[in-house]
Amino acid sequence: MNQREDFFYLGTITKPFGYKGQLFVYLDTDQPEKYLSLTSVFVEEDGEMIPYMIDQIQYRGSQVAVVCFRDLSVEDARALVKHDLFLPVSMLPPLSGNQFYFHEVIGFKVIDKEKGDIGTCAGFIEMPHQSIMQIACGDKEILVPAVDAYLKIVDREKRTLYVEAPEGLIDIYL
Repeated sequence: MNQREDFFYLGTITKPFGYKGQLFVYLDTDQPEKYLSLTSVFVEEDGEMIPYMIDQIQYRGSQVAVVCFRDLSVEDARALVKHDLFLPVSMLPPLSGNQFYFHEVIGFKVIDKEKGDIGTCAGFIEMPHQSIMQIACGDKEILVPAVDAYLKIVDREKRTLYVEAPEGLIDIYL
């Protein structure tokens, strides 16, 4: 397991903290407190997922933590600034019903309430305020905001997403 798709993005090392090699980390999650007992994370370096052991992690509120990695010099710690942190997908708790992780629905057929089969979920674009689902429709791409108002049903058995795109949105792409 060292392929990028075997991991999920947890956050980013934003800047150094103090003078002992500690680092500020932005945790891109709705529940950052769930990750305060981590003993290790993976950092992507030159396309490889490299494990780093954690000596200490302190939550600072507002999705920010201070992390001290084991056996890392101050210079090596500073070199990690702006690197992303990852964890194995196997650490994600399973979701049910209409909740889903983006990576689990890639490849699902997308059915719109008005237009019917509009293609296959090809991925997601992460934007600051909302994510956007990319749908491959032949040689075209359809973009639909990935919000509860438009994503209606997730059928894992049939590998299908049922959406209700805003009126006229899909027509823009076809």
